[in-house]
Amino acid sequence: MDYTNAINEYFEKEKCVIDSISREDLSQVMNVLENARHDGRNIFIMGNGGSAATASHFVCDFNKGVADGKGADFKPYRFICLNDNIPSMLAISNDISYDEVFLHQLKTLFISGDVVIGISGSGNSKNVLKAIEYANKNGGVTVGFEGYDGGKLKNMAQYNVHVPVMDMQITEDLHMVFDHCMMKILCQCAQ
Repeated sequence: MDYTNAINEYFEKEKCVIDSISREDLSQVMNVLENARHDGRNIFIMGNGGSAATASHFVCDFNKGVADGKGADFKPYRFICLNDNIPSMLAISNDISYDEVFLHQLKTLFISGDVVIGISGSGNSKNVLKAIEYANKNGGVTVGFEGYDGGKLKNMAQYNVHVPVMDMQITEDLHMVFDHCMMKILCQCAQ
């Protein structure tokens, strides 16, 4: 079977969507990350499913990738992925609620001024929204990466990069593109 036409359709759709992304919004998020790095702030990140994998990937790229080859005076990023500690997530889910898995961790670790990033394809993941709400109420800087119509996250987070497409795979693809784009540029520019 020849899948060429289906592949072309997918790639064309992805190209159209990436052309619609606000470069200004992505640049603002990069400034948020750089300010947090300079100020020694934690950057908490989280998601569910494919967005959880993206959150983990962000941590690797920024904590390791950007710091590679920098001197001893370089202030590193302090990314912490709230969906990486499976025992904590399972305990919170079992004993309290899955809707609290990120919020409960933030209540222990968060300090006013820290950055909290929520990744949600729909923009409506309850556990992400609860964490963003907590950060907003407690002096945090909040960032949302969302798709579809942006959901509640788009209106709740202080900074957003929205993927305006009703397609989860393309949304998740572009969230990874944002990670790699920001990491590569900041790797070259970070002092």
